[in-house]
Amino acid sequence: MTKRLRSFPPDVLDALRALSLAETLQRLGLFWKRDPTFKPDKSQDTERLYIDSDSGHVIELVVTWPKWYDTHAKKGGGGAIDLAMHLCDLPFVEAVKRLRL
Repeated sequence: MTKRLRSFPPDVLDALRALSLAETLQRLGLFWKRDPTFKPDKSQDTERLYIDSDSGHVIELVVTWPKWYDTHAKKGGGGAIDLAMHLCDLPFVEAVKRLRL
């Protein structure tokens, strides 16, 4: 008997990829705040956030949503799923499950 791989419906993944930054962080249940003193060099849409991660560390992110960059880990990505995987140290499937309502 062959094992059948299950996947998430494309509309679920598309909806999660379309989440805003604030909605993503709210669904993850993480405390965060914007740095009001941050002055972006390039895009005026860029902001710096401080996030209390699941591991108890404060993470500094520079974000031009959907792109983000963790300044301490020197790692970046794009979108809600990647951010959930990074902030909560989750594999893809668990990140999708955590972001779904």
